[in-house]
Amino acid sequence: MDKKSLLRDTIEHIDIRSFDARPIIEAYGRMAFQARNLHNASHIFNRMLRDESCSIILTLAGSLFSAGLKSAVADLIRYNMVDVIIATGALIVDQDFFEALGFRHYVGDAEADDRHLRELHIDRIYDTYINEDELRECDLTVARIADGLPRRSYSSREFINEMAAYLEKHYPDANSVVLESYRHDVPIFVPAFSDSSAGFGLVLHQKQNPEGYVAIDSVRDFRELTEIKIASQQTGLFMVGGGVPKNFAQDVVVAADVLGTERRIHKYAVQITVADERDGGLSGSTLKEACSWGKVDTGFEQMVWAEATLAVPLMVSDAYHRGSWKGRPRKGYQKLFPC
Repeated sequence: MDKKSLLRDTIEHIDIRSFDARPIIEAYGRMAFQARNLHNASHIFNRMLRDESCSIILTLAGSLFSAGLKSAVADLIRYNMVDVIIATGALIVDQDFFEALGFRHYVGDAEADDRHLRELHIDRIYDTYINEDELRECDLTVARIADGLPRRSYSSREFINEMAAYLEKHYPDANSVVLESYRHDVPIFVPAFSDSSAGFGLVLHQKQNPEGYVAIDSVRDFRELTEIKIASQQTGLFMVGGGVPKNFAQDVVVAADVLGTERRIHKYAVQITVADERDGGLSGSTLKEACSWGKVDTGFEQMVWAEATLAVPLMVSDAYHRGSWKGRPRKGYQKLFPC
């Protein structure tokens, strides 16, 4: 098949408002295994939303937006169900910003001939395709944004804010997590920012500007996120996947303690993951384990071993239709930091 034939059917993002997951979440509570765990996680998330003192930190890892979960996360922002986001660079740049520029992800085949795809400049994420030529344009757009900024170091939050401003100017109608966060003062942190399409763009920018260039300061990320933790009363974690975003979210408790602030561990925590805990890796480590590090309380915590495209739409739809977000004060943590 030629490139045009392979890049024909687009991935569509699920609309969690179009169905009411409350009945199935309640039914899951009378079942067992991961059904009951998902029910418990949903109830904890709704408890976070009802607790006006709680700031909700959403962590995201994995190819979620390319798989159709972008609108679900955008709705979490629109309807004030999340106050801070920590994510991988692939999600924010290669998938969200990429689509905001007008590009798409396509329905693919996990059993495709990858050598043939390479010849056609088609990248594969399991059963999803991306046009490599369009992804390169995303790289170049990041480089152009960097070219227009004062030469200094930036936190990933600052640079993503500049990306959002670019979208607001050139693509204001885009369905974008980056754009919604910008409009609602929800900061986004990407601690491993260069591990993404942005990294290629910044490499080009630095190569072309050897006398002075934009750089990303991951320590500044950590400090800013810690400042948010210190400014909050209580915090709750909604974690999809694991990896660096999960660790950064948990570590701010210790960082705040190091800075001399009274240690307030995360009061609430839920995690959706398919990772195994037996190898000691962080992505599958339980929230009870995090308690031993003084990061997460065990009063309201729940692990859900499930694949995100199955579990997240049900949790977000349930929370949306229960309406605990209505009247919840927006935290506006972006305003903590000068422009």
